[in-house]
Amino acid sequence: MSLSIAVCDDDETDLRYITGLVGAWAERARIPVSVRTFPSAEAFLFHYEENRDFDILLLDVEMGKLSGMDLARQIRAQDSFVQIVFITGYSDFMAEGYDVSALHYLMKPVKPGKFEEVLSRAADLCRQERPFLLVTSERETIRVFFDDIYYAESQGHYMILYTRETQYRVRLTVPGLLEQLDQGFYRCGRSFVVNLRHVCRITKSEVFLDNHSSLPLGRGQYDEINKTMISYLRSI
Repeated sequence: MSLSIAVCDDDETDLRYITGLVGAWAERARIPVSVRTFPSAEAFLFHYEENRDFDILLLDVEMGKLSGMDLARQIRAQDSFVQIVFITGYSDFMAEGYDVSALHYLMKPVKPGKFEEVLSRAADLCRQERPFLLVTSERETIRVFFDDIYYAESQGHYMILYTRETQYRVRLTVPGLLEQLDQGFYRCGRSFVVNLRHVCRITKSEVFLDNHSSLPLGRGQYDEINKTMISYLRSI
């Protein structure tokens, strides 16, 4: 299994050091990895908008205008599976790390032995199965990962699943689909099911997703979807 790892730190010396530790660990563990470095949280987000392909994030906490903790909150709202490890010289933010389900909090200067132990744990977690939906579409049986689904729309006797890569037409009802999904999905009005992992803004009449699409919100659903969203975010 190949791993994609991002290192984000605004200190160039620390960035090189951590990247070197990743390379040394990968060689000893005999795990193929691709490593991408970012000098700021903003630089990472610019890349992440188009390429959400990371398995492990190694984030400095204290960085410029947008901190590593703020970055982690944005990422966690969209991805409940990526492994987050904070690397910092300060212990003040440790309690906040639990809010974003961080795997570990490494203190600078980072000790190679401890770093490799944490990275090995992260790699083990990455090997665990992501939840998925098994669907039959166009005479094919396909595994669709929950986090790849943006939303689903009811059309007659079928549901259209809109995912990162394509669309799938599946013979299912809205209730039938919801039975197979987890608490990260919410029914909008009569015809739509939205993936809360991808919701970035909610108004009285619409739900906006991080792929720049929007869905109509049923009358009286505003308070309910907000409560559901908060409950979901607290559970991940």
